[in-house]
Formats: sequence, C-alpha cells, structure tokens
Amino acid sequence: MRDVRVSPAVTVPAAELTERFSRSSGPGGQGVNTTDSRVELSFDLAGSAAFPDHLRERALRRLASRLSGGVLTVVASEHRSQRRNREAALERLRDLLVDATAPGPSKRRATRPTRGSQRRRLDGKKRRGEVKRLRRSTDD
Repeated sequence: MRDVRVSPAVTVPAAELTERFSRSSGPGGQGVNTTDSRVELSFDLAGSAAFPDHLRERALRRLASRLSGGVLTVVASEHRSQRRNREAALERLRDLLVDATAPGPSKRRATRPTRGSQRRRLDGKKRRGEVKRLRRSTDD
C-alpha cells in the first residue's frame, strides 16, 4: 500500500491505513464466490498525527456523518481484481479527505445597489402601482 497525498503539506502514511478484504457481490462470474476482491479501507481520522489540528477539526466536522468512532471507512467492490479495488478505495479516500480539508468559501462582501438598479426598481414599482390604480372602479 502507498501513502495518500491529501495536499502538498499533508500526506497520510500507509501505516495509518487498515485494509480488510471480503467477497465481493460485483462482476466476476464464478470467481466472485472464491476471491476476496472487495476492499474496506479504514483510516483513524480522529487519532491521526498526519493532519494539523485545524485541518483535523475541519475534516471531523465535515465527515461527521461518515465516521464511526472517529474512523473513516471506504469500500470498493466495483472491479474484478483486488488490486484495482485497492486503487479505487485509495482514490476515494483521497478525494474525501481533499474535499473535507478544503477551505470554505470566502465571506460575501456587502455592496450597495447601483443608482441605475435603484432607479429601475422604483420605476417598476411605479408602473405596477399605476396598473393597479387604473384597474380600480371609479363608480363609488
């Protein structure tokens, strides 16, 4: 197994990853019943030393629904071979960690409406009011 590079500053060492293999229900014909090609890749995010504290907290918060006891588990069983499923699981884990540690969007800077947009808004309100005024009956 190889290390998982999350960002230029963060790399998860292969020693912190745990693999488990089982029989897959995917494609493979009769070989499905005999080979352990399904891969479960687990990573203890809460106890990892690979992440700085602020990134670990961000990832724990964003992946809270996927964690079980601070451990993130990814499953891959779409390929017939165990090697390809291992690669798919590693890629899926990397994508999850990259998304979870990415910074959030920047704050919106408040701006004022332009003079033209204010004028167009008021003109539209006046037109609408005029239409409603003309619809009123005059025989009170």
